[in-house]
Amino acid sequence: MVYIIGFFTTLLCVILIMPKTIDFLHKIKFGQTEREEGLDSHKKKNGTPTMGGIVFILIPVIIYLITYFAGFIPMDLNAVILLLAFIGYGLIGFIDDYIIVVKKDNQGLKPKTKFLMQSILAIVFFLLYRTNSSLSLWIPIWDKTIPLGFLYFFLIFIMFTAETNAVNLTDGLDGLCAGQMIIALVPFVVFAFLQGLTQIAYILILVIAALLGYLKFNKHPAKIFMGDTGSLALGGIFAATGMVLKQEILLVLIGLVFVVETLSVIIQVTYYRKTKKRIFKMAPLHHHFEMCGWNETQVVHRFWLAGLICAIAGLLIGVI
Repeated sequence: MVYIIGFFTTLLCVILIMPKTIDFLHKIKFGQTEREEGLDSHKKKNGTPTMGGIVFILIPVIIYLITYFAGFIPMDLNAVILLLAFIGYGLIGFIDDYIIVVKKDNQGLKPKTKFLMQSILAIVFFLLYRTNSSLSLWIPIWDKTIPLGFLYFFLIFIMFTAETNAVNLTDGLDGLCAGQMIIALVPFVVFAFLQGLTQIAYILILVIAALLGYLKFNKHPAKIFMGDTGSLALGGIFAATGMVLKQEILLVLIGLVFVVETLSVIIQVTYYRKTKKRIFKMAPLHHHFEMCGWNETQVVHRFWLAGLICAIAGLLIGVI
């Protein structure tokens, strides 16, 4: 019952608070600034309020804490890691968004500075996690656990830094990132329940509810964007979830759309530097399909479908 109440309370709070947030962000002129080299169809999005991620970060955290202090749900180190990853990476994104909005360009934090901050958090979460968890990697299908020792640190480091940037890159079309993350988190709710980690399941349920409420205002045509505040926070909690549930490999499969989006950028940049030619019409990949003639809604829905297939495959593998 607590899960149902928490879900609908979070959903309702986001739906009620988001319109006031949009009005406030309009008032203080915290709007999106599209890249000059971006698609012409996206230029009309200039001025759309950003930093909407603040709402879907704070509300789930607050409701979880209220539920915990009321004695309805437990809290352990794993739950703390998830909450800190959600807030911590969201704070990095907030700083980035703030700089972008104040300067009215898309430079934001310098890449080296952003990566350094992301790296520090990844190290902190690894040090917290290792205090009461094994440094091993579970191999699905074969159901084997391989001890990695200190090598596990590099795996976690890559998971956090890569996943946060991957989700950030996917946040380029109305509703794409939020919908994709909802789909990707559902299998982990199941994994958490199967492992008896009800506090993890509860946190993820609250985040899913918050994203559903946010999606009401972010679907095309979007009235608000999550900004780096939201996308980095989602990437952080996604990576943390894979770590605490020992589903590091399935994290890649379930979040394959995020991975492919990132690879498209890496491939594009690397190939262009060597040949001065482009493989994709534009990267990340969702923009390539837009330039191929798909409209924004078609791209989003087809990417959601691809994500759903990956999520179902990951869920089946994880359960079997």
